[in-house]
Amino acid sequence: MRIDSASSFNLMTLPPLHSSSSSSSSSSSSSSSSSSYSSTKIFILNIPFSRRRKRHQVKAIAAAAAAGKEKILVIMGATGCGKSGLSVQLASHYQAEIINCDKMQVYKGLDITTNKIPLHERHDVPHHLLGDVDSIHEDFTPFHFRPRADNVVSNIASRNKLPILVGGSNSFIHAMLVNRFNPNHDVFTNCIPKPLISSDLRYRCCFLWLDVAFPILSEYLSIRVDEMLQLGMFEELAEFYDPHTAETMPYTGIRKAIGVPEFDKYFKKNPPSKKSGIDREAFEEAVEAIKRNTHVLAERQIGKILKLKEAGWDINVLNATEAFRAVVEPGIGRNRKEIWEKEILEPSFRIVNRFLKE
Repeated sequence: MRIDSASSFNLMTLPPLHSSSSSSSSSSSSSSSSSSYSSTKIFILNIPFSRRRKRHQVKAIAAAAAAGKEKILVIMGATGCGKSGLSVQLASHYQAEIINCDKMQVYKGLDITTNKIPLHERHDVPHHLLGDVDSIHEDFTPFHFRPRADNVVSNIASRNKLPILVGGSNSFIHAMLVNRFNPNHDVFTNCIPKPLISSDLRYRCCFLWLDVAFPILSEYLSIRVDEMLQLGMFEELAEFYDPHTAETMPYTGIRKAIGVPEFDKYFKKNPPSKKSGIDREAFEEAVEAIKRNTHVLAERQIGKILKLKEAGWDINVLNATEAFRAVVEPGIGRNRKEIWEKEILEPSFRIVNRFLKE
């Protein structure tokens, strides 16, 4: 049963480049169900990747690796701010490969609930650590992420390609990039002094932060939850629900994903096995909780990025507020595709080109 919602749109996706929906053979083994849902595509800027530029990029990446510090592009931002779409655009342009840095998207399953980018929207760009970890009862922590991602970076760089680290899990980004990482210290807690967030990084990094004014982002995130429900989130969670696990087990692994605890409460009252009609009041309560918790997550993610910036990380800020405003306030008459290209994509190209020439 599909739940009606607002018209679908997604700032994070690209229009199809061809009819094939299969990803590169080196892409993640994410569930094939990723390719079964989609959303409206609203922007693309096709800039040819010249052979001369490619040769220059290969030389720059090879030189950085030879010097002992691989170059990495890092795309940061709160949930829902367009990181996945921008990463595919840049990876397509620079012949790069993407490393997922979202702590829920590393897990296998719940592709809609965790908002994994569908296979056909990856446009043959290899994605790593996306849907690779099959775990319900154990957490995949920054301690686990660091060596896994390090191996992927080494593999990508060995082929003279640019690794792009993409995701909203700043604890993963920090663990991956700092020279000295202590898994026993959560450097983002308020009780930890700022000096514990080191700016001594083991890679040569170019940081892009997709920032959106929080009131606009919050409004967009609420609409995105409605869109995810339209795409089948409710049905996905109903199939995932296990009454024994929900009643007796703590929330670990992929069960921490926003949507699982909220709809567990709904399914306890309305078991999917009974196949009864929608309990509208309980349903709306779960949806509102998902929206509220998504807003809290976004605010927390922004706070962590600010702490990294305060600690001396050289983070380039790209303000995507107007692009999102054109989505949540469609009556203002601004073209969201043009805004994105002018205020996000073109500056990104300039920043990354300069980084690769260094």
